[in-house]
Amino acid sequence: MNWLLVIAGGMIGAPLRYLTDRTVQSRHDTVFPWGTFSVNVVGALLLGLVTGAVSAGAASSHLALLLGTGLCGALTTYSTFSYESLRLAEDGARFLAAVNVVGSVVAGLGSAFLGAAVAEAVWG
Repeated sequence: MNWLLVIAGGMIGAPLRYLTDRTVQSRHDTVFPWGTFSVNVVGALLLGLVTGAVSAGAASSHLALLLGTGLCGALTTYSTFSYESLRLAEDGARFLAAVNVVGSVVAGLGSAFLGAAVAEAVWG
């Protein structure tokens, strides 16, 4: 049963990542990977919220598998973030590469913290 929940979440998260990435990136005329940045930050926020809800007893471990592991696991992408950062640096956009790395880590951690804090405020 657990693996089916992960698969179901992944089936939603993977196309959602692709569609969100393409939609966000098409609205920006820049080489900065706004699409990947967006899905990673939103995914971290959702994961923080889900984890906080589970910790507070407001959500089940099944929901954590569906949304946390499945959906967020497929929605977020460390490999694409790494590749895009490397590509920026190799193409001479070292400043944008550094902004992507630092900004993604700071925004991702901040989003996860915010999600967990919201869950604590609501269900804690």
